[in-house]
Amino acid sequence: MLTASPIILCTILVVLAMLTFKLRMRNRRSKLPLPPGPPKLPLVGNLFDVPSTFQWQMYARWSKQYAKCDVLVTAANYFANGNNLAGTSVIVLSSLEATDALLEKRSSLYSDRDALTMVTELMGWYFNIGAGSFTEKRTHRRLFNQAFNLKASRKYEPQELTGTHMLLGRLLFSPEGFMDHFRQMAGEIIMSVAYGIDVLPSDNPYVTLAHKAVQTFSIASVPGVYLVNTIPILKYIPRWFPGAGFKRQAEEWLKLSRGMLELPFAETKRQMVFSLCVQCNPGYSKHQDSGTAPPSFTADSLQALNDPAKEPYYKEHHVQQTAGTMYIGGAADTTVSALSTFVLAMLANPTAQKKAQAEIDSLTAGMYLPSFEDEASLPYVSAIVKEVIRWENVTPFAVPRLLGTEDEYRGYRLPAGSLVPNLWYAILSFNVYPEPHAFKPERFLLDGKLNPAVKNPEVAFGFGRRMCPGRHMALSSIWITVASILATFDITKAVDEEGKVIEPSYEYLSGLISTPLPFKCSFTPRSQDAAALIKAAVKAEPRL
Repeated sequence: MLTASPIILCTILVVLAMLTFKLRMRNRRSKLPLPPGPPKLPLVGNLFDVPSTFQWQMYARWSKQYAKCDVLVTAANYFANGNNLAGTSVIVLSSLEATDALLEKRSSLYSDRDALTMVTELMGWYFNIGAGSFTEKRTHRRLFNQAFNLKASRKYEPQELTGTHMLLGRLLFSPEGFMDHFRQMAGEIIMSVAYGIDVLPSDNPYVTLAHKAVQTFSIASVPGVYLVNTIPILKYIPRWFPGAGFKRQAEEWLKLSRGMLELPFAETKRQMVFSLCVQCNPGYSKHQDSGTAPPSFTADSLQALNDPAKEPYYKEHHVQQTAGTMYIGGAADTTVSALSTFVLAMLANPTAQKKAQAEIDSLTAGMYLPSFEDEASLPYVSAIVKEVIRWENVTPFAVPRLLGTEDEYRGYRLPAGSLVPNLWYAILSFNVYPEPHAFKPERFLLDGKLNPAVKNPEVAFGFGRRMCPGRHMALSSIWITVASILATFDITKAVDEEGKVIEPSYEYLSGLISTPLPFKCSFTPRSQDAAALIKAAVKAEPRL
């Protein structure tokens, strides 16, 4: 008679014990209540309660109303509105404690994102590594992180400085288009970094394409806007069917995402082929009007694939999709939003502007433009950047996570399949900082230096495994732009033909990325010397 070994028996007993424990925990959790939330209708839940715009404001009110607590001192750190969105629970985190406890400390459960049918399938954004399962694009994420970690991102500072100097030149000669100039600068930087493509003309098709594409992505990514994201089977209805306007819309928007993925990548490959031809035949360049391929993420990664001495862990499609994600992140209106909010903050707080300018003048004496080496010596400027991020969140609703398995938190049951957005609108505005509506850079300072004890608003770039990999470059780009503008321009409210001050509305567009509505203001060179510095910096750029 055969007998099992003690090791096998022990293994079986351990597995049975684990299964028993899991079943007991599941049964226990199934008896727990859902977190508090608004009343739900049968079948459709809160589908018709969620507005199509500024959803985070409704969620903030619900969080205060149904959590039975003051949102400034949150005790119940989240709420779930049950079977909201016709079957999808939405658990909104509205404190740093809950966000840290779930998205950071339990990141293995909260690192996926919903594969939004409208976005990934119908609109063609499947290549975006920020969406969907955390594990399915592990190679892409590794490529991205290697290129944009804290140390590696510093090599992009020359491109950021060039983009900033070109921005100053545009503000000097056509200040009325400042928001377009911010967008052009962001496009220039990311196209240079990701693809090595020069996009200096202000009407460059790559920048225009990115702006249009990311606008559609921002609209379609907000939970509740498109029913097909909640009921994926709707993707099969014919495009002519009543109510299928979303399919016809997606067909048009698909062209934009495909262009973002394919066009700049093809251009970099074309430049690489030309470079090889020039190396083999120097006379070849006489018959071409194109330059060689400069260093970039795409060119460097593709060259490594063709190097017999290296054994890359990735393929060409990994490079294409990772570069496409970089293109999305860099060309998105996140930079436009942050810099436009900075301008609004200076209009509303001229004292803060004067104080920052005095700090810069004490360092540079007006003799040179700020550089990255000056950051440690300009704490008040750094505090302004932090306050800009906190004052008006670029992504107030964040990008929702997807809870893959049922979980428990503070005695509440969190259903599997729930969407879990973290409400930066409440977290960074109400729950952490006193006088949240006031623009006060001083809140981040102590004795003239940055105070490490004050919570860094850079948590708005995410938690856990899905933290934004491009955050280091984004922050450095915003910092050098803010410092350079303050060094050279006075930002004041515009006046009409009768000399009356034009007050900005301080209103924002709704979407995944919250951007200020267009407004008017004046950028005036602080002196003739400041204007001369700008002209000299633009003239010195090697790309011109």
